[in-house]
Amino acid sequence: MLLLALDTSTPAVTVALHDGERVVADATTVDPRRHTELLMPLVTSVLADAGATRRDLTEIAVGAGPGPFTGLRVGLAAARTLGAVLELPVHGVCSLDVLAYGVLVTAAPGEPFAVATDARRREVYWATYDADGARTGGPDVGPAAALAGRRLPAAGAGARQYPDAFARALDPEYPSAAHLAAAVVAKAIPILAPDPLYLRRPDATPPSARKSVLTR
Repeated sequence: MLLLALDTSTPAVTVALHDGERVVADATTVDPRRHTELLMPLVTSVLADAGATRRDLTEIAVGAGPGPFTGLRVGLAAARTLGAVLELPVHGVCSLDVLAYGVLVTAAPGEPFAVATDARRREVYWATYDADGARTGGPDVGPAAALAGRRLPAAGAGARQYPDAFARALDPEYPSAAHLAAAVVAKAIPILAPDPLYLRRPDATPPSARKSVLTR
């Protein structure tokens, strides 16, 4: 088994390989404007680090968001393309669930917690979890202030951007492909179709048709 995991739902472009027993290579670069340029070189890099080639891969897992339209589609398009070319199964996972898994393996808070990532427009993509990491609410998008009354500790960049809305910030700040791969292998998070969880329409929309100024 050699699982390729990747996520581009946040400013972090992250890639990892898992051989069924452990993560054998991983790499992450945080750059919100260069997902397209960074992703495939990182895939090539982790394969080289593991002494493997694309033909050694047996399956692919990809973060399906939620996340901003432009970055999110880079990872999903790459995963689907590699899956089609190499004839491999492609699994989607909620990127917020990956962060929640990261909370549990990094320093479990022993209490309910939230995950909040930057959704721009002064909003966050969020989900809530019980102390064991089972999702209890979301994924959804909205103002961070709407979560303030719950006073939950929270992982993700949103907890750092809007500290007044959360009890305290938890690690990790961004999804990790190493956590994604480990969670998928352990069957610790739900598996989805590799389709984007946008939760709202993209910021850029096609222009509407112009009305004719000619009278009949």
